[in-house]
Amino acid sequence: MVFGALIIAKLLCVPLVMSYHTHVPIYIPKYTFSWLVKPMWLVIKFLHRAADLTLVTSTVLAKELKAARVAAACKIRLWHKGVDSESFHPHYKCHEMRIHLTDGEPQKPLIIHVGRLGVEKNLGFFKMLMDRLPEVRLAFIGDGPYRKELEEMFIGMPVVFTGMLHGEELSRAYASGDVFVTPSESETLGFVVLEAMSSGVPIIAARAGGIPDIVPPEQEGKIGFLFTPGDINDCLSKVKLLLNSPELRLNVGQTGRAEVEKHDWRAATKKVRNEQYNAAIWFWQKKRFQLLRQRLWWLRYPRRAPQVRHTS
Repeated sequence: MVFGALIIAKLLCVPLVMSYHTHVPIYIPKYTFSWLVKPMWLVIKFLHRAADLTLVTSTVLAKELKAARVAAACKIRLWHKGVDSESFHPHYKCHEMRIHLTDGEPQKPLIIHVGRLGVEKNLGFFKMLMDRLPEVRLAFIGDGPYRKELEEMFIGMPVVFTGMLHGEELSRAYASGDVFVTPSESETLGFVVLEAMSSGVPIIAARAGGIPDIVPPEQEGKIGFLFTPGDINDCLSKVKLLLNSPELRLNVGQTGRAEVEKHDWRAATKKVRNEQYNAAIWFWQKKRFQLLRQRLWWLRYPRRAPQVRHTS
């Protein structure tokens, strides 16, 4: 699909904007051979150097792509975060959904996780967490290739796998949890974190990838909590803090909701359309002008035909 878009853009002579969402080089060692990482970087560089502008979802990812010289630094721009704050809203909180997510025990504390069930998401971390929180219920909302292994890992434990949910059903699942937790260290932004915050649910996430762009250091403990990646004790202390204080959960949930309301999709899309598309057009026009100038130079200074010497 990406190569097709590149070919079409070149055939039609129009500017090309690419976005970089999935950090494939990080995932490769988890799914296949590590030696494929370097060839993948070459493919990424080829594609994004051919584009007129690259949009990334976090400052961390922007720095990494610039350090790898994927494209000129001025052509790597931040795609500002945005979420549909109407589709993900606290008013979707639903007792029937909570009964489902807690397997019939809605009075128990409920941790939710939403997202793809893949090995790269570090979901085995939840086993250590649940071993220390026997009174808590956990719901995995989503599906993926790692689901079977997770179901075997959590046999006999109070864990529910809902599979894929969509529309209002997904909105109700978000809003019905007490705490949202994600241990993933490979999120380029973390839309599920934004959606949980928009739903009024306090979040606890690994301090990695693009997540610190959502919860910056000065906002930790106010709009959400971050923990040191892989540190079960750090995560556990923050889970207990929230679960033991309904007032704190409410305050963090409300403050997080107020924060993401500043970044709805309309504002994010307006910036892409009015600023970043214009930047792509400018870079495209500049490149065409440079190519045209080179051609005019060659036409102005034609090569002299080589002189042929005749010998008798």
